[in-house]
Amino acid sequence: MSPVLLFSFVIGYFLLLLVVAWYTSRNSDNESFFIGNRNSNWMLVAFGMIGTSLSGVTFVSVPGGVGKESFAYFQIVLGYLVGYVVIAYVLLPLYYRLNLTSIYNYLSKRLGVNSYKTGASFFILSRTLGATARLYLVVKILQDAILSSFGVPFWVTTLIILGMILIYTYEGGVKTIVFTDTLQTTFMLAGLVVCVIYMLQAMDIGVGSALSSMADKGYSKIFFTNPESKLFFLKQILAGAFITITMTGMDQEMMQKTISVKTLKDSQKNILTLGVIMMVVIFLFLFLGGLLHLYSAQQNVAATGDKLFPEIALQHMPSIVSVIFIIALISALFPSADGAITALTSSFCIDILGMQRRSDWSDQQKKKVRQRVHLIVAFIFLLFVMVFYQVNNPSMIGVILKVAAYTYGPLLGLFTFGILSRRPVNDKLVPLICVASPVICFFLDKFQKQIFGSFELGLELLVINGLLTFTGLFLISRKGDASASMQANT
Repeated sequence: MSPVLLFSFVIGYFLLLLVVAWYTSRNSDNESFFIGNRNSNWMLVAFGMIGTSLSGVTFVSVPGGVGKESFAYFQIVLGYLVGYVVIAYVLLPLYYRLNLTSIYNYLSKRLGVNSYKTGASFFILSRTLGATARLYLVVKILQDAILSSFGVPFWVTTLIILGMILIYTYEGGVKTIVFTDTLQTTFMLAGLVVCVIYMLQAMDIGVGSALSSMADKGYSKIFFTNPESKLFFLKQILAGAFITITMTGMDQEMMQKTISVKTLKDSQKNILTLGVIMMVVIFLFLFLGGLLHLYSAQQNVAATGDKLFPEIALQHMPSIVSVIFIIALISALFPSADGAITALTSSFCIDILGMQRRSDWSDQQKKKVRQRVHLIVAFIFLLFVMVFYQVNNPSMIGVILKVAAYTYGPLLGLFTFGILSRRPVNDKLVPLICVASPVICFFLDKFQKQIFGSFELGLELLVINGLLTFTGLFLISRKGDASASMQANT
């Protein structure tokens, strides 16, 4: 398909986002940027968070991974639902009770300032790595499909995409993102459905016949029962639950939107609705992956993994479907990137710079600082995307989950210790514990064959990381009932 035509649709889509951003960012201030004035509609937030949770990596990597791991990813999704329940009934009541703008303020109230700064720092690190990995994958596809034919270098393509995101998030922040994410999720899910329908028609089969053919090829297997395998269902479900608790419930980007809802009850509806819809959507992605692999075998398509869906969509589908794929892909890209940039800006301003506590800064000064941080975060994104471009890993979803295991583990340990224990800790030693835990996990992962033999460590590394952090915090704590803990849990 003509790259010029594809590019014109991309520009048209972006102009639509600008109109939405202009409308929603009128009369915006720091409060609307950080937390949407706590007046967001829970249904819009729930629907828009689907796009944020999935991202372009899910759009490409989940279907591409079916050939290697069948429907095993759905085991993780079952764990997601458990995690969403924990978020709704354990974490959200805590956040609303304390009226938090940054969820890491809880750590300050319960454990101390060093714990607070450490938690925020791990979020900034994790979200930067995860979001730029997601961004890289989609930018690479756009580069190969459109901009390379114009002779545009990869770094310029990345700069263009980041510039687009900056333009519509610069003023409105969360207030704007709630609406743009809803729009983008609609386009993404529409593109998914269209591609599934086209693949069924292209192979002239129904849903039942397709599932039967997938079963014959071994593509549709969900539950894996070998306890030593990294795909063992109990490992995957447990990992899925903790991934959701940490990557959603202890993540400022995801919670920033959730606590922008006016009441706790509506916020809980948002999270539980998100969990149910995610199960349906992920299964549809896996089903599409099975169809793509069946089609690939029929047509002798050489592409595999992350390259399979883009190859078939752009080279083997009609032009209109290719356009829909590109728009859906961009719609999957923007919610994960715009929310991450906004959340990182918020976390750095509130948690690191202490903007809300700076009474000596005027509102105009705070706004200028926030805008400068926003630009710096975007520049850091550019640098990290270029790093991923040099590494060029074949499966970015594996990279993202591995990064999460290392960087969200300390957050899991910090929040769990704070909630389950009332013991005060030696706050000065908390950063050392939180750095030591992922370092130990790195060596456990690297030398797992020598340590565990045939037993494979997978995503449960996140749980081990959190447990090590929890144990370390216990060792540097003392008996007693911290006054901050009483304040946070009453």
